[in-house]
Amino acid sequence: MLIRKATPQDLADIVAFNQAMAFETEGLELDGAVLQRGVQTLLAQPSRGFYLVAEQDGNIAASLMVTFEWSDWRAKDYYWIQSVYVQPAFRRQGLYRALYQHVKQLALEKGSAASFRLYVEQDNLVAQSTYQALGMEQSHYLMFEEKVK
Repeated sequence: MLIRKATPQDLADIVAFNQAMAFETEGLELDGAVLQRGVQTLLAQPSRGFYLVAEQDGNIAASLMVTFEWSDWRAKDYYWIQSVYVQPAFRRQGLYRALYQHVKQLALEKGSAASFRLYVEQDNLVAQSTYQALGMEQSHYLMFEEKVK
């Protein structure tokens, strides 16, 4: 298995993974054009974050996105892990663990992380147990949101 930062050549796979993840977890059908523009923007602007992909035999089997949130309290970034997707045939084989460890290693080398954070659906107990097994804990924060109309 090879873990690497995504490149523009990975655009179609990442878009497809995001569409599959949104449908599997929330029953959402994402607008492909908007999603493609969103992925392209992050690939072109590394100051916003990056994607990692896991390759198995030359094919992308999993991906995740990391975005940054500046913490004035800690003078470092929160690394937000988002858009995690592992193709069904590759699940329960340690791909997410490998991706997460790679994120942590990159942050360690850069010296820039205050913590690693992610959102998880309240009912997704399988994902929650995976994150806990990797040393993550449930935060004491609740999230509030107002969508732009």
